[in-house]
Amino acid sequence: MPTPDYFEFYGLSESFRPDAAALKQKYYALSREYHPDFHATASPEKQQEILQLATLNTNAYRILSDTDQRMAYILNRHGLLEEGKQELPGEFLLEVMELNEQLMELEFEPDPAVAARVESAVNALNDTLEAGIEPVLAGYEGLPQDARPQALAQVRTYYLKKRYLLRIRESLAKFATRS
Repeated sequence: MPTPDYFEFYGLSESFRPDAAALKQKYYALSREYHPDFHATASPEKQQEILQLATLNTNAYRILSDTDQRMAYILNRHGLLEEGKQELPGEFLLEVMELNEQLMELEFEPDPAVAARVESAVNALNDTLEAGIEPVLAGYEGLPQDARPQALAQVRTYYLKKRYLLRIRESLAKFATRS
């Protein structure tokens, strides 16, 4: 079963930065329209349809209102987050190799100073990533269709790097509780 088009469901253009107020307004309007209590006397078929629409509305809002989930949703819709094809660029892996080595050392010898250095380096990498992708995310909706694949490729790389950095942060947090 194909993934529903949540943007179409809400009458919005596909965007990494949708208008949060418009999104919330659509959600609440459809929540009232598709609330099962308002359709209690309808036929069982109509009640089932309303329940499906209410579920679709809830899922659409949950996904589209969260930055990371929305990004993954858009990338998935374009077939860019296929399982097993999550390769990170080599230069990025080289860049974080030293961080991974320091994480391994922290596992055996907890050291708050090393943990702080790793955290600082991860924060700096993250800030650089955020600054580099922001113009792409903000301008995506206005791009012509033929320019979108290149933008989506950039977003995919950003998304994968961000997920990698998140795993490093999770490891740091685990080591911090041990020291």
